[in-house]
Amino acid sequence: MSVPAELWGVRMSLLPPAPSFCNAPCSASPAVCDLLRVTPCMGWADLCKHTYIWITSTRKSCGTLAVLEQNEAGICLFRSFDWNDGLFDVTWSENNEHVLVTSSGDGSLQIWDTADPTGPLQVYKEHTQEVYSVDWSQTRGEQVVVSGSWDQTAKLWDPTVGRSLCTFKGHEGIIYSTIWSPHIPGCFASASGDQTLRIWDVKTPGVKVVIPGHQAEILSCDWCKYDENLLVTGAVDCSLKGWDLRNVRQPVFNLVGHTYAVRRVKFSPFHATLLASCSYDFTVRFWDFSKPNPLLETVEHHTEFTCGLDLSLHNHGQVADCAWDELVKIYTPSCLAAPV
Repeated sequence: MSVPAELWGVRMSLLPPAPSFCNAPCSASPAVCDLLRVTPCMGWADLCKHTYIWITSTRKSCGTLAVLEQNEAGICLFRSFDWNDGLFDVTWSENNEHVLVTSSGDGSLQIWDTADPTGPLQVYKEHTQEVYSVDWSQTRGEQVVVSGSWDQTAKLWDPTVGRSLCTFKGHEGIIYSTIWSPHIPGCFASASGDQTLRIWDVKTPGVKVVIPGHQAEILSCDWCKYDENLLVTGAVDCSLKGWDLRNVRQPVFNLVGHTYAVRRVKFSPFHATLLASCSYDFTVRFWDFSKPNPLLETVEHHTEFTCGLDLSLHNHGQVADCAWDELVKIYTPSCLAAPV
């Protein structure tokens, strides 16, 4: 186990409003080099020499989206938004660094603008149960969002239109993760409690590929940034598996080491074979599936479930994570401090 030297750390309960826990993933803004958002998920952005952290949390059946600014003095609260139900995920706009979308336990999506502190710009409610995942398309020319819900459906949204464009059915369990391909326009993956990873094309109504990936619920998935055919899944069986869409009969790698469910998996934006995972075993682990001993490092600096994780798109080796202990950590693990 290792505890890396932190660049920054902040306890969310010390920042008003005080969320009870960060039950979120992390994700990085494509536009801002030092921006990070944390929700039941987390994310990162770096904009105009400012670093922001976006955090969504749940407390007493309510949700908070907190925007933290990272500067030389530390981390301070820049903006916060409250919602009347838990917030489970958040995604950055790909064409406006001030806009993001959150998903909620009341079945709705909210569009927020950090320049407008009054509340959401729009609210879209069509899902019949909790919306656990939301992702903004990374492909140029597309301004669409995909959401995944406990109602076993995924929905396609244009943020400028007040209703969903399409509903994708086929899963037989909760959809925990939906994520767009960074390579293939109109293509996204979904991971579900029905133990499958599914690949969809918005131009066709049915599922393209069904992969029975694990013998347990799949909680997270991600696309490789360097190979359009490669994805990774993380599941309740404590493992990470890699899948090549050209041959899905067997995983291309199987990474074991976590002792509880894998909550979040992320491919590195800088290395084709490097990825990170966080788990309910309180750890974050870094892997290189091309090596004989793929586990590079285990970071243990939380005292509760680690749920949010992201790797900076702009600062090489910088990682952010968050957990139910209310802590957000920004750091560089030793395995990423030098070229891999």
